[in-house]
Amino acid sequence: MELSDPKMFFNRELSWLKFNTRVLNEAHNESLPLLERLKFLAIYGTNLDEFYMIRVAGLKRLYASGIAETGADKLTPSEQLKHIRDYLHQEQSFLKSLFDTIKSQLAKSGLIIKNFSELSKTQKSGIKDYFQSYLYPIIVPIVVDSTHPFPHLNSLSFGIALKLKGEEDDEIKYGMIRIPRVLTRFIEIEKGLFVPVETIVGEFAGDLFEGYELISYIPFRVTRNADIEIEEDEADDFIELMSEGLKARKKGEIVRLEVGSGDENLLEFVKKQIVVTKEDIYESKIPLNLSTFWELVACKDFAYLTSTPFNPKILPPLDCPSSIFDIIDKQDVMVFHPYESFDSVVKFIQSAAKDPDVLSIRMTLYRVGKNSPIVKALTEAAENKQVTVLVELKARFDEENNLHWAKALESAGAHVIYGVPKLKVHAKVALVIKKIGDKLHEYVHLSTGNYNSISAKIYTDVSLFTSNKEIANDVIKLFHSLSTGTSHKTELNVLCLAPLQIKSKILSLIENEIAQATEGRIILKANSLVDADIIKSLYKASRAGVKIDLIIRGICCLRPGVKGFSENIRVFSIIGKYLEHARIYYFKHALPQIYFSSADLMPRNLERRVELLTPSTSPFMTQRLLEILNIQLQDNIQNHELGEDGEYYKIYSKEESFSSQVIYEEYTNELYNADKNEQEHFKARKILEKIKGDL
Repeated sequence: MELSDPKMFFNRELSWLKFNTRVLNEAHNESLPLLERLKFLAIYGTNLDEFYMIRVAGLKRLYASGIAETGADKLTPSEQLKHIRDYLHQEQSFLKSLFDTIKSQLAKSGLIIKNFSELSKTQKSGIKDYFQSYLYPIIVPIVVDSTHPFPHLNSLSFGIALKLKGEEDDEIKYGMIRIPRVLTRFIEIEKGLFVPVETIVGEFAGDLFEGYELISYIPFRVTRNADIEIEEDEADDFIELMSEGLKARKKGEIVRLEVGSGDENLLEFVKKQIVVTKEDIYESKIPLNLSTFWELVACKDFAYLTSTPFNPKILPPLDCPSSIFDIIDKQDVMVFHPYESFDSVVKFIQSAAKDPDVLSIRMTLYRVGKNSPIVKALTEAAENKQVTVLVELKARFDEENNLHWAKALESAGAHVIYGVPKLKVHAKVALVIKKIGDKLHEYVHLSTGNYNSISAKIYTDVSLFTSNKEIANDVIKLFHSLSTGTSHKTELNVLCLAPLQIKSKILSLIENEIAQATEGRIILKANSLVDADIIKSLYKASRAGVKIDLIIRGICCLRPGVKGFSENIRVFSIIGKYLEHARIYYFKHALPQIYFSSADLMPRNLERRVELLTPSTSPFMTQRLLEILNIQLQDNIQNHELGEDGEYYKIYSKEESFSSQVIYEEYTNELYNADKNEQEHFKARKILEKIKGDL
């Protein structure tokens, strides 16, 4: 069998669907609190929305363009679309069963979800006042006819379609009501009893259509192509171009229609008005728009139905009262989020902003979120320091937010770089330059994750504080390349920079392990493994006898366990409380042995983005990163193993239960509470107790 045989590659899109099913399966996990299980339904729905807006929309464009093949698996766009639709339609029944089970168990715990029609007469009469006071003034009724055409609907618009009968002539008419996003989805009509807003609007819709009798209604939801296509070569003003692209997103082609079950004539009316391929119509018997379950998950009265929140800790040496720059001068400091607090990163930027000896702050911002303390510190610093910020406007679904921050920073006096032509800047790096005496000192922060205080509480990421002069020189060179638009041809000395260096570096590191044959050892942790060249190189390594473990949370196109081909490769996926986001790459016979990176093992990251690969800077950092990998490989609670058949199998063990995420919560708490004089001894003892494998 050849290394490029299509049978040795799983399809990218179908692999993603398997990942989202693993997310959905967590809603089936009875060991989790009920609202944690409901949360996974919300995550599943949010993931699927984006998948249809981007990936399915993209396949439809390829099909329309006559593209025959899209990947190493050689499936055509039409074949992929058929597999996707078949898979998702089959999953509908499992989704309904899960929701019904969770809903029933929530009711026993006092959180009840009921449609309006299921309420008692007393409860229904009480909602009438709510409808008149809060819904009637906001919603807009439409009778669809020659003078009132069916309105344009933005992507993920949600509403109800109605069947009406004229009171005077009995003529059947059809109408619709959009459910504005400003409305709460689940209305709490009495303590613990929640009613979906669309069922309230539907039941009282007759009050909105004077002269008509309401016959029936059904909810519906549309999804549009949300991928923004920008011809940068033709752009004189990138800001204006991005603004126009955001407007165009609202008018993209409809790629999916979700409808509730009900009146067949009404269903046909909706399908006629919303033109979409029939295979992309999903009829549902559970509430549409699963992402709004977050409202219930966040309900404070039922916090006892969620997992006990973990409070991230600031650990030594960052917990001492010394200046953070003095700490970094003495040693490099690695932080493992969310177990260790992101506050240390915020403090780094805030301290730089306030320190009168700091001359310059430079950063890349990809996804910073709303009310960002880091952006606030940068705007304050821009008044009296040199502040340079690259704000990546092409960060998908954060474009509008990033555009806002870019303008705010520019108004404050910062030098703002609005991305790099033809490349997306995904590297996460900050540089502070401080004058001490008559010399300049540089301080660098590098990370696998975004500068986002919210996601830092739920994403596992690795970051490094360093004053290493060689790394600082590389980072200075990187920022010069971002300012001049030459990142596509820039090479660094200690760090590796995509698109020019990272892929070739990883391939050379794999080749080095191949030279060691059966003594070779590779562990790669990433979100996705798609790049065909890296996969083929890993197959070659497996054939040579190199032992390979891959911890790939999401998409994996590599087929493990094929005798004589990939039998030395195991693939794992950890799905749990936190989203595994760190990228860590270990090669036993390299020097250094281990790296962390902003880049996943995908062509888009390695060839079309500005990304960084950072080597370990100390034996202690090497040990810590390798500990993370070994602990995760021993996880027998949240871990799934990919089989040769493409299915994932949950790992169970007769031995003691071992969750890598729980272990790190416990370890961080114990270390935080340990006596300072014993911490080094404690650190070594506790880790060795937790790890049974050979480091």
